[in-house]
Amino acid sequence: MRIVKLDVGDVLEMKKKHPCGSFLFTVLRVGSDIRIRCNSCGHDVTVPREKLEKNIKKVTQTKGS
Repeated sequence: MRIVKLDVGDVLEMKKKHPCGSFLFTVLRVGSDIRIRCNSCGHDVTVPREKLEKNIKKVTQTKGS
């Protein structure tokens, strides 16, 4: 299983789209559960890390390494 390094503020491109049509989410909180917000409609969701990592297509780092 791959471990994905996530930080607050990172933008995630998901494999499946949100019901509003957007594929992009911003990370709000990290831990065993990850809180993300849809970049289109602003809806926020808390998802278990394991489930989220399976659905990430690409991570855009918004902070300096």
